[in-house]
Amino acid sequence: MKFEDLMKDVKFEVEFGDKKLAPAIVQDADKHDVLMMAWMDEEALRRTNECGEMVFWSRSRKEYWHKGDTSGNVMTVVNWYADCDSDALLFEVRMQGPQVACHTGARSCFFKKCDK
Repeated sequence: MKFEDLMKDVKFEVEFGDKKLAPAIVQDADKHDVLMMAWMDEEALRRTNECGEMVFWSRSRKEYWHKGDTSGNVMTVVNWYADCDSDALLFEVRMQGPQVACHTGARSCFFKKCDK
């Protein structure tokens, strides 16, 4: 299913916070592991909708980045959800390329286990 088809049935407005950003959590659609978290604004969400692949806003570089443009780790959107307050987003994706989400080379950005 194309991402624009998923968008047709959206019945809520995403609440972008004070800085006009919302956290976007990215999860593998098949394995269900959490791959990463990045930030989106309205334009990043529009671009994601337009191309069907994840586009984020980089707070440090102050620019948009299409995940996979340089790494080849493109993330194609399968489904997406908003939380109960519509201020955080969850995207289910399928990765193309080396199956690496993190800039460190790890599959997931969530590899640092914390002690209790």
